[in-house]
Formats: sequence, C-alpha cells, structure tokens
Amino acid sequence: MLSVGETAPDFQLSDQDGEPVALSDYEGQRVVLYFYPRADTPGCTTEACGFRDEWDAFEDRDVAVLGVSDDPVDDLDDFAAAYDLPFRLLSDEDGEVASRYDSYGEKNMFGNTFDGVFRNTYLIGPDGTVEAVYEGVDPEGHAEEILADL
Repeated sequence: MLSVGETAPDFQLSDQDGEPVALSDYEGQRVVLYFYPRADTPGCTTEACGFRDEWDAFEDRDVAVLGVSDDPVDDLDDFAAAYDLPFRLLSDEDGEVASRYDSYGEKNMFGNTFDGVFRNTYLIGPDGTVEAVYEGVDPEGHAEEILADL
C-alpha cells in the first residue's frame, strides 16, 4: 500500500461516458479514490450507493469521488445509470492503475485463482499526497467512515 505522505501516482483512465479523467484534473481538491472489484455486484453496489447517498456531504467539503474497477466502460455506464451514481467511475481494464496503487493482484474465489481489484481506498489531498489509506474496506458504511475522518 502507498503510505500517508507519499505522492499519489497520476493516471488517466476513461470514465463511464468514455471521457478521459486524470488525477491531475483534481489538483487543488481532495479526492476519494476507491478501488472496487466488480460493478453491479452486492458489495460494490453497497459501497457505491453509500457514496451516492452521502454525495451532498462530499460536495459540501469539495471532495471528488472516483471509483476504479477493471470493468469495461459500457459496464460502468450501465452501473452508474442503474443506481443514479453522481460521481465518475473509471475503467482500468488491464489493472495498471490499480497495480500502481497496490490494489490489483491474485485473488482466490471458489477454488479459482485470477487477477482482480482489491477493495482499497485512498484519500488524496489537494497537493496530490496521500492523506489516508483504507485497506480491505468493508463496503457497508465506508463513505460515512471517510466523512468522519475528514
């Protein structure tokens, strides 16, 4: 995991609309960068809807929220539309960005081994440094946890 005080690696990925998004686009603003395994699965939906439900509180604090998974853009578009998500979801299909954030690697499920995204979150400060790290996140109440820490 990246450590508090480290510079967050910049990146550019496509959002659910196919538009390019770079971390550097948010210079001067806090960013919640959350990594999640798969769009429209129970835990990921709980986590995303938590951020949606607390959206006004994040906006009031001028905090951007970016969700990153290895889903293709079309799946992210469907997910965002189905749950009326007001923030950007980013497609990292090859896991390159998630790897740079120590949030991608070998996983085991039902006896199968595969590469995938780990549920981790970084709070990145206006100067681009990591302010907080949340590893192995519980999706239930995660948005509220971050707001409490802010």
